[in-house]
Amino acid sequence: MHKPTKQYDSLAHFVSCEREVLGLSQSGLAKKCNLQLEQINSIESGIETFLSTTVRQKLAKGLKTSLEQIKIYEKGEVFTFGSAREIEDLKEQILQNGENSKAALYCPVCGSKLIVRIAKMYDLEDNLVLHPKARCSKCPFQIS
Repeated sequence: MHKPTKQYDSLAHFVSCEREVLGLSQSGLAKKCNLQLEQINSIESGIETFLSTTVRQKLAKGLKTSLEQIKIYEKGEVFTFGSAREIEDLKEQILQNGENSKAALYCPVCGSKLIVRIAKMYDLEDNLVLHPKARCSKCPFQIS
């Protein structure tokens, strides 16, 4: 595994520099990691500061580094958010509005816009079950 030789000030700086050490463009890294170019761009521009487990795994493999190394540079704030009722209300709003709705929902932690989607799954009896999901565009808050 490739080991970084210096400290970085952010996840964006880490990914950008490590990508360059490997001689990859953003597009090349996206292909190597099986991620969208826009996502690599978001990470390197500092928009995404906290990664999902899947993205972190793909990025670690593509950069030839460890998950722990990436976690060091992720924004990992400790925070508390609203009550369970507040989370349930957000879930209900996501289901009512749909994922393509123009009605924006906002993070209860930092007030930034939430990125929402509805996961469609099937139970054992083949009934459709909708699961609202959301993540903050700025902080680690997520509903999964």
